[in-house]
Amino acid sequence: MKDSKGLLIFILAVGVFGILNTEMGVIGILPVLADHFNVSVSTAGLLVSLFALAIAVAGPTLPLVFSGINRKKVMLLVLVIFIIGNIISVFTTNFTVALIARVIPAFFHPVYVSMALSVAAASVSPNEAPKAVSKVFIGVSAGMVLGVPVASFLANAVSLEVAMSFFAIVNIFTLIATILYVPSMPVKERLSYGSQLKILTKGITWLSILAVIFLNGSVFGIYSYLAEYLGVVTHMSPNLISIMLFVYGGANIIGNIIAGNLLTQSPIRTVLFYPVVLTALYLVFFFVAELTIPTVIIILIWGIFGGIGGNVNQYWIMTSAPKAPDFANGLFLTATNLGTTIGTAIAGIIIAQIGTKYILFVGVIALVLGFICVLLRKSLYKSTES
Repeated sequence: MKDSKGLLIFILAVGVFGILNTEMGVIGILPVLADHFNVSVSTAGLLVSLFALAIAVAGPTLPLVFSGINRKKVMLLVLVIFIIGNIISVFTTNFTVALIARVIPAFFHPVYVSMALSVAAASVSPNEAPKAVSKVFIGVSAGMVLGVPVASFLANAVSLEVAMSFFAIVNIFTLIATILYVPSMPVKERLSYGSQLKILTKGITWLSILAVIFLNGSVFGIYSYLAEYLGVVTHMSPNLISIMLFVYGGANIIGNIIAGNLLTQSPIRTVLFYPVVLTALYLVFFFVAELTIPTVIIILIWGIFGGIGGNVNQYWIMTSAPKAPDFANGLFLTATNLGTTIGTAIAGIIIAQIGTKYILFVGVIALVLGFICVLLRKSLYKSTES
């Protein structure tokens, strides 16, 4: 039984990797895609921005719509939609067709990811749920940090078509594994849409959403400009910057593993200490940013906290609405995407108006606001976690 649960969680992690890989992988090949479709790089960027917008729109809606249907059937449907979109993207020479082939699957992104997190948590005892979720988050981290360099390498070393095929191959592998090894998962207790939407009338839900927007923005608002920061402030070479991005990504995966243990043993303490320690790290980073060795160490530590942060965010929203897991995970995905979008936009303004070095204070302010939301929830609403 333990082996079957482990296999289920592994398949879910690979599936999430494939979905996130499809989302993030094109970032590393945008110039190649622009040339391929004969459009500007900014126009090619719509392949990323519209995908993210579709996730933000669908996050709180489609997981709710599919919440009463057999989860295996829903996940198979989403994987098929992604595979079709991937295959069209490989063969089309029309940019509009390619854009449509990416945006339509993007709407189903929150459906698969939210269900994968819910299924992983439900497959084990409540106390072990954070560990199971953290293993699925390894797929999230891997999709976000490995998809970009892998796609870039394949496009440059072989061809754009092979790079785009990589997205489809991962999803096809997950589809086959899901058909063969994932059991039927009918919804035993179907929740009405009204009972799930009711969580939006509760203050604890909104405080949790606000906390996640701030906490996620504090990380990804800065991470979005990490390459530029390391080049402009730390004066690293392009090759060293690439290595640092890999270091951050590898540390992110380590952070997921650590988070599973922390949230299992002392969840509330972990949530409270997370923004405090990360704030201290940013402040230290600001004063040593021109020094290469301290910066390398900080990137490693920051990467670990980035992995912990994703788990903290999911836990915080999930515990605000434990009786509507799919809908809550959809809200989590929307909140994180909003945090990334807002954080990146504000950091971009800071770069233009003040200077690249000062974007760390965007993270600090966001962490302070997130910490206030965490404290308010803790003081206003009694929690059963220790």
